[in-house]
Amino acid sequence: HVQLVESGGGSVETGGSLRLSCVGSGFTYGGICMGWFRQAAGKEREWVSTITADGIGKYTDSVQGRFTISQDKEKNTLYLQMNSLKPDDTAMYYCAARYAQCFGHVSTSEDYYTYWGQWTQVTVS
Repeated sequence: HVQLVESGGGSVETGGSLRLSCVGSGFTYGGICMGWFRQAAGKEREWVSTITADGIGKYTDSVQGRFTISQDKEKNTLYLQMNSLKPDDTAMYYCAARYAQCFGHVSTSEDYYTYWGQWTQVTVS
């Protein structure tokens, strides 16, 4: 039974930083593609970032240069370091995963991902 548990959200002022974590459990074999999505109030959920199997971060344009995705495979933990936060970054942030090897061009569709965490709230004022 796969579980993803996010943490690290909170309230910060514009320009501040947060680091989100997502601990995965229950994976029965390797080759997991993981990423982050977010959903602001009244808007659809949108893709934020995915990390490829060779450790390369892919980002939506609005967070490029400010957010960094990383992964500790020994701890089964995915991270999202968010710097220079803006009010537009306010949203519920979700961790997502799929049994797949992500390389190169990654899917930005939420339909691609099989497993989802419960979300963690990020508020920037």
